[in-house]
Amino acid sequence: MTKVLLAEDDPAISEPLARALRREGYEVDVVTDGESALAQALSAPDLLVLDLGLPKMDGLEVCRRLRAQGGTVPVLVLTARADEVDTVVGLDAGADDYVTKPFRLAELLARARALLRRGVVEPAADSLVRIDPEGRRVFLRGQEVQFTGKEFELLKLLVANEGKVVSRERIMREVWDSAWYTSTKTLDMHVSVLRKKLGDDASQPSYITTIRGVGFRFDAPRE
Repeated sequence: MTKVLLAEDDPAISEPLARALRREGYEVDVVTDGESALAQALSAPDLLVLDLGLPKMDGLEVCRRLRAQGGTVPVLVLTARADEVDTVVGLDAGADDYVTKPFRLAELLARARALLRRGVVEPAADSLVRIDPEGRRVFLRGQEVQFTGKEFELLKLLVANEGKVVSRERIMREVWDSAWYTSTKTLDMHVSVLRKKLGDDASQPSYITTIRGVGFRFDAPRE
């Protein structure tokens, strides 16, 4: 059974949310402070739903320590901080997606499903990028590169369509499970992070090409 760790100290939020997740068929554990969230997240649940305003250790610090210790669980953050600066800080800390309080339950469940989706990617045989879908691991020239859950899903979709342009609308629909056709700043930030992790620099063509007004194309490095 898919296991969701819910870290939320407000029972008015955690209790109905836990019930809703269980109705979706997930096994749900609830913790009420950051230290407990970090400890249980390191035991590799399938998804961490994380409030930023936790006692003992706030959610951003939980994310930072989780990623620093090699935790790759997808993280869906619950936050009352909606401005762009806080979003960037959260992404840098290792969060994969956001739901802003007060949130609609249907939206949160949709985003949880998007983070939990799995798939199979078969890159070209001579590609220097290899994706292990079951282990949710990415290897570049034989060396493992760490990606958060949302970064992994985005890269997986682009690699699966190597050489083809993937529209922004399709990415938002399949990776974020969202119909955001007007604002895709989060997507642009994730693409920027992917480029850095894949080692793009000014001395070589980018693996991910922006097709202005349309979307993105992935061209894998070759042997």
